[in-house]
Formats: sequence, structure tokens, C-alpha cells
Amino acid sequence: MTDTSYPREEVEAAFHAFIAAGDSGDWSAWADLHTQDCEWVEHHFGTIVGREAIRLKIIELMGPVPMMQFPVEWHMIDGNRVVFLPWQVLPDPAGGDAVYRFACITILEYAGNGEWSRQEDIYNPAEGEAVVMDWINHGGQIAGDPNAIGLDV
Repeated sequence: MTDTSYPREEVEAAFHAFIAAGDSGDWSAWADLHTQDCEWVEHHFGTIVGREAIRLKIIELMGPVPMMQFPVEWHMIDGNRVVFLPWQVLPDPAGGDAVYRFACITILEYAGNGEWSRQEDIYNPAEGEAVVMDWINHGGQIAGDPNAIGLDV
């Protein structure tokens, strides 16, 4: 965390850049939005420290599910902190309107220069696995190794 307080407009712009990077699926660019010494607390996979470690982990985690989307239901800004709810959404394998999603609360700490010094993702891993397994059982296909995202299939 930083002692510097940044203007709300700067924090808001950095947040929207963070969301756009995730929506693009360019996880290397997403990792670049973290400080060199950033701490990412990922409740299922542990704490990852440092931009390069974050880059390796996010590419590993998202490789099997490149089709996943993350629509933001809401966000709030309090000083340098942003808290938001991005749904973790998989498309209906049948092309219909079946819903395969689980909630996540993400907390970000802004450090200036468009970078984040801390990220924490709070979700229920059992719920996430149940959603992904339901999606697979209805025809969804993992790209690559399902163990990378913690599935034992």
C-alpha cells in the first residue's frame, strides 16, 4: 500500500484499463498493470508476489479457459482502493442462453502510474469448480490441462 493518495479520476481510469486488459484476454498486458513487487492474493492458489510471478500464474490459469468472460456487475472506489464484482462466465456450449457463472469479489490497491500494488480475489473455489464441471458436463471444453485451473477431471 502507498501513503500517496491519487485523484479519483486517475484511479477510475486505471480500473477501466485493468478491466479492458482482462476482457482482451491478453494476460501478459494484464500482468503489466501490476507493480514489480505486487502481491496477488488468490484464495485457491495462494499468494503470488511480483509482476513476473503474476504473469506466469495468470497465463497458466487462463490458458485452459480462454473463452471465460468477466462482466463487472458493480464497482466502488474509496481512495486508492477499488472493490468490484466481476462474474466469472463461461459461454453456453449449446449456443443457447444457459448460464454458467460464479461470483468473485476483487479488491485492488492503486499505486500510481496505472499500476496496482495489491490484488485480492475472494470467491468460493468449490462453487467455481461446480460451475466449470457443470459446463463441461453440458459440452464445454477446456483448452489444455484442466489441472492448471485446479480441476481433477
